[in-house]
Amino acid sequence: MRPAPRTLRRAVAGLTVALLATAVGCAPQPEEKATASPSGTAGDTCAKGKLATRTSGTLTIATDEPAYEPWFKGGKPASGEGFESAVAYAVAEQLGYDKSAVVWQSVPFNKAFAPGVKTFDFDINQVSISDERKKAVDFSSGYYDVRQAVIALKGSKAAGAKSIADLKGLKLGAQVGTTSLDYIDDVVKPTAAAAVYAKNDQAKSALKNGQVDAIVTDLPTAFYITAAEVTDARIVGQFANEGGTPEQFGLVLDKGSALTPCVTNAVDTLRENGTLARIEQRWLADAVDAPVLK
Repeated sequence: MRPAPRTLRRAVAGLTVALLATAVGCAPQPEEKATASPSGTAGDTCAKGKLATRTSGTLTIATDEPAYEPWFKGGKPASGEGFESAVAYAVAEQLGYDKSAVVWQSVPFNKAFAPGVKTFDFDINQVSISDERKKAVDFSSGYYDVRQAVIALKGSKAAGAKSIADLKGLKLGAQVGTTSLDYIDDVVKPTAAAAVYAKNDQAKSALKNGQVDAIVTDLPTAFYITAAEVTDARIVGQFANEGGTPEQFGLVLDKGSALTPCVTNAVDTLRENGTLARIEQRWLADAVDAPVLK
């Protein structure tokens, strides 16, 4: 705001307190608050069912293809079955959109959080929240606390690993751009470079064919792989979260999206009212504790 002329300032000297109060109201928000609500507060942008979505009256949600279990059942994101499908529709309902107003879009995992304008309102695809990714996109608050796990064929040397040190001499693999790959590179630090795959399906095939000794995925996916897809494999163990802060999956939004505070409020409400816990119990109940590799 421009300073008032001197004569005018004298004339309104009696209103100093009111002007100061107004100035405080106009002051910039602290940086962390601005980051949480990039385009305003939830109250003035989050009218239920009337958000500034890509298509008016419609909520466009993206995920990768194929859509894996237990996150999506039968490879069908629109079914409402599977943990992430159920979470997506719960968030949509909280935002004021019923199932008929939700449109699904296929977006490769790595592209979801790459720089550039997004074609979706939010993406749900086991994307871990990280400071590096926040440079290119917005995230909601976390909807799932996750651990990473190691899978190896039964009876193999890798299957007998009891510690991180036991993994260092093995050939390990993971999907590109994932926290799973980060754990191989930054936590295990193996002597051989990790094998990197565009899709988890390719990593699973490499494990079955003996091209790698073990692969790393999130824990629920590891339980599903060993129970239904590579049944001669077992979970060797899981990694402890680094730094004391749990790794969390978050919904991905365009950088500076006006929807970010709305979606975050929706996720927070679902956590507080127990909805996320109920969805997790239904779809991820088999993802119980596995030995922790230290």
